[in-house]
Amino acid sequence: MSGVTARRRRLCFDGWIAGMGTSSGTRLVLGHWQRSPFGPFSDVMLERADGERLLLAPTREVADFISDTYTFDAVRVVPVGVSVTGTTWTVTAGPLDLCFTTGRRQLLGLVLRAVPGALARRPAWSTVTDPLARLLLSGVRTRGSAGGGRREWYGAQDLLPIRKVSGALESTDLGVLTPVKPPVRFGFGSTPPRPAVTRVTTTVETPRVTAR
Repeated sequence: MSGVTARRRRLCFDGWIAGMGTSSGTRLVLGHWQRSPFGPFSDVMLERADGERLLLAPTREVADFISDTYTFDAVRVVPVGVSVTGTTWTVTAGPLDLCFTTGRRQLLGLVLRAVPGALARRPAWSTVTDPLARLLLSGVRTRGSAGGGRREWYGAQDLLPIRKVSGALESTDLGVLTPVKPPVRFGFGSTPPRPAVTRVTTTVETPRVTAR
């Protein structure tokens, strides 16, 4: 006698998320992951002024995983390169050329750095911090339901403000730095309204179907 049992597994992504708005109306979210189930990689989610949501991912495997977790109108598999020199981040991703600089760590960043890493990475801690994130950072959630029956938790360990941005999307200038307004609509939450780079561990719980 046989049947199908759905079991869940948890995948962890450790790295940085940068969120920023631009005066062109384009809002961007960069994921720069040093450790993940897919190895080190970077990806870019962007929402244009007209509301179109685009994912730029480095491999089909990564693109499929992210697009099964979040919502996009278009997905492109393109080389995604990120280099960090001091406070300057340089990003190349297919039609996107982006450069931004970070400023000095402020109070919230200092508080996050004081949280032990082992605690910050636990999904239970994200449950505790979610109400505070909603209160202090409009639009930000640290836990929620994702696509495909998945659940997701974010554990932040640092925060640096973004002070300046320049770049172009499909040869069109992005303009100057602005808040992330309106919020991006890829998943259950947005990034902080004030442009920032967040050191984070993201845990995604996925249903895994096994036969027996």
